[in-house]
Order: sequence, then C-alpha cells, then structure tokens
Amino acid sequence: MDWSFIGAHVPDYLEGAWVTLRFGLYGVLCSLAVGVLCCLVRYFRIPVLRQVAAGYVELARNTPLLVQLFFLYAGLPRVGIRLSAEACAVIGLTFLGGGYMAEAFRSGLDAVDRSQAEAGACIGLTPAQNIRYVIFPQALATAVPAVFANVIFLIKETSVFSVLAMMDLMNVADTLRTGGGRTVEVLFMLAAAYLLILLPVSVAATLVERRLRYAGFGDSRPV
Repeated sequence: MDWSFIGAHVPDYLEGAWVTLRFGLYGVLCSLAVGVLCCLVRYFRIPVLRQVAAGYVELARNTPLLVQLFFLYAGLPRVGIRLSAEACAVIGLTFLGGGYMAEAFRSGLDAVDRSQAEAGACIGLTPAQNIRYVIFPQALATAVPAVFANVIFLIKETSVFSVLAMMDLMNVADTLRTGGGRTVEVLFMLAAAYLLILLPVSVAATLVERRLRYAGFGDSRPV
C-alpha cells in the first residue's frame, strides 16, 4: 500500500465526493417529493392519476438507472431535447428513486390502522389534516428504515454518473487507476470515500427511527 500516493490524491477524491454528494442529495430530495406525491395519489385512489402513478412506479423500479441515463443523455437529443450531464443525473436519479420512495411510503401508510383515520374524522379533522397530523406521522415511523435504505441505495447509484463524464468518485477512481496503475490504492480510497459518506446516513437512520418510536409514532394500533 503506497500511502504517499493516497495522500497525494486525497484532494481529487474530495472533489469527486463533493460531486457525488451534491447531485446525490438533489436526487434524493426530489425522489422524496415524487415518492410522497405518488403515494398520496394512490392512497386516495384518485382516478386516472392512480393508474399513472402505479405504472410509473413499476417502470422506475424495473429499469436500471444506467438505461435511464442513456435514454436521457443519448436518446432525447434524437428528438431535439438536449440536457446537460448534470440535469440528466438529477432527473435520472429522481425517476429511479421516486418509484422506490413511493413504495416505502405506501408500505408505511398501509401499516396504519384504518381506525386512526376514522378517529381523526370523528374529531372533525379534514382529510388533509388527518393525513398531516394523524396518519402520516405514524406511517413515517414505519417507513423510516425503508426510506433511509433507499437513500443509501440512491447515493451508491451515483457511481454510474461516470458514464456522463461527470467527475464523481467513480470517475476520479477510474482516471487514477488507468493513469497510474495503482489499483489497490485507488479502490481502497474509493471504498473509504463511500463509507465516510454513507456511514453517517446509517447512523442518522437509527437515531431518527428511535426518536419517532420514542415519540409514540410507531404504534398505530387502536387504543
């Protein structure tokens, strides 16, 4: 292990980590918004939109991100739509992640006993208030593990951004490997970089889940 090589290229990995984190965060936040929207559309059984959301979820979850990126970056220009590599990265990650987040939130909502919604309606809450104050907090406590698992999954999926010539962690590692031939050192730094990014997410998931359950949102059984 050549530690001098590792020390010399730490700045390169920091730049790549910033790209991975930045666009991964954009994709995760947009995925959460899309996931919640699709979940609510299906939960309230809105005609037509419910079928569209279900079709989108199946398409998103059953096609690889790499294929989606190629479609955005190489396919759309064929019909006159050109997007930057950064825009393709965020849109692709959002498209993929939205489907997974929708299923995570749906599983949480399904876990909430129907009597909770009935109790909210009995005390005069509107459907929107019922969702906001009664159902969604309980559903979120159940969905937290799946949501954070999806966050970790999506950040790891940013490794395919290298096909868009973005200088993310994977592209930095591949450039150093082909240029210097230090495969062991390059892969060691790549694994360490992803670990440093994702370990705090895992810790945060545990803390958030415990906090929600301690606050009493994890038990939706009728009293």
